[in-house]
Amino acid sequence: MLLSQLLCWHSCKVFKLKKYLNIFLSVLIVVFTFFYVKTLKEKTTDKKDKNVENIGSFQKEDSCARHPRFLEKLKIPQPIAIDLSQKQHKGLAFLYGQGLRHSLHLKTWEKFDYFSTYALDSKGNMFLTPMPFISVKEKTFDFQKNIYKLDTNSGKLSVWMTLEDVHAGSNNPFGIISLAYDCDDHTLWVSAIDETSYKENAGVIYHIEIKTKKILQTLNGIDALTLQVVRSDKAKYLLVGNARKNELNALEIKAQKLSSKVLTLASLADSHEHIRKIKVRSKNVLELQSIPFSYTLIAETSQNDDRKYYDLKWNEGISSWTLSLR
Repeated sequence: MLLSQLLCWHSCKVFKLKKYLNIFLSVLIVVFTFFYVKTLKEKTTDKKDKNVENIGSFQKEDSCARHPRFLEKLKIPQPIAIDLSQKQHKGLAFLYGQGLRHSLHLKTWEKFDYFSTYALDSKGNMFLTPMPFISVKEKTFDFQKNIYKLDTNSGKLSVWMTLEDVHAGSNNPFGIISLAYDCDDHTLWVSAIDETSYKENAGVIYHIEIKTKKILQTLNGIDALTLQVVRSDKAKYLLVGNARKNELNALEIKAQKLSSKVLTLASLADSHEHIRKIKVRSKNVLELQSIPFSYTLIAETSQNDDRKYYDLKWNEGISSWTLSLR
């Protein structure tokens, strides 16, 4: 009888201990979870405040830009791609046909040496920016202050506009470096980085009316390696691939004016990478192309092996960007 009572007492004691232990562990888990979520939330909030900017939801839109009309006159078939790579042709070339195996290239398109980026307008005129290429010639630095135009009807290439305050030189051979066409008001957003040094960020963004060649606005202090206009449900923005940092920035466009407030959307992992091309790939997804860039006279076309492609996705539900290497 005594033995059975002792066994019962021992069993009850063990049961109570297990019960209290389970309660204690449950409370401990709840407390740990609370503080973990709180800490994670604080870190996420801190990251959002410092590194994540919300520009709203955006879509891939049909561009008003079109190919030059002279291509139709020459019966050049689709698909057509514009080649500034300098691999086979100096200046520019149009690649076309199945597999883009054929090319259209005129010797007269070589007289201004090499080009960096282009933008097509609603009439098919092509505007191009210059690019210094390895060896410097007598006119190389002068070429860097010009915006060039390929006429949609004639295919004639000429200097469309010269920005006299752009002065490329031996310390920094780059001048006008990128442009983007704005379908809303038929203007150009143009960037120049000639005044920038290792100590000073002195890039300029110009807003130019095509019809009159009037400079509507200049914004100083931003080194833009590339530009892209994007409209979201929140506002209209000029996206900027930063030439000094490995960042994608955005500046709001309101009433045809560019805000001076720089928003940081994302940073690449490698500090030596800089975003050279930006395009809207699909809903809330940007495609970024990066290259090494250091303001030195290195042929951009020789860096093909170093180029990387990223998808940058805006996640509306959690208000954050996701950057993934393609």
